Amino acid sequence: MQKDRRIPGAGAALGIAAILAVGVSMGGAIGAGHKKMQPCCDDASIAYSKSLWAALTEARLVGASAINTRPYEGQVPHGAVLQTIDTSVTVGKHTGRVVVKKNYGPKGLSLTDVWTAPNKHLKAVTVMFKREAGYDTDNADWFWAKYKPDGSLDSTPQGLQLAGRVMKGADKGCIACHSVADGKDYLFINDK
Repeated sequence: MQKDRRIPGAGAALGIAAILAVGVSMGGAIGAGHKKMQPCCDDASIAYSKSLWAALTEARLVGASAINTRPYEGQVPHGAVLQTIDTSVTVGKHTGRVVVKKNYGPKGLSLTDVWTAPNKHLKAVTVMFKREAGYDTDNADWFWAKYKPDGSLDSTPQGLQLAGRVMKGADKGCIACHSVADGKDYLFINDK
């Protein structure tokens, strides 16, 4: 069952939107030369993100037939209004915990607007999926992805598709933001 939970410290929440700032500050390192950083966004991660999206669609967590959960007021970087589902799905032969956050906008959007027409206002879907042990032990084995509403991957201005160990080792981005969550589980939804 979905609970209304908010990430504490909106000003400190950098998340995926901060990847844009990382891309600018790192210049060409994320563009054509991003393979030097290769902890994310490689062909295997992109392929896996497609399987993950298919599993999320099958479970009705995303897509036109997605379960509609109670929206709540959002914050930077995710959106003006959010919906979050915490459950599990199976990708291939691995079943893992998944946190699906639907990001709605624009600013000023009401909770009722999202409740009555969620697909109309959806801007992005950000996902954390708990991979098998050993996938990324430094970061609790989370696989990160940012999707557009149609299920295609979102990307940085330099064309880096956002899937895998997104911005591992950077001082901003998914992993950097979530690494400060209480309990060292990378999740804010169960923090007080």
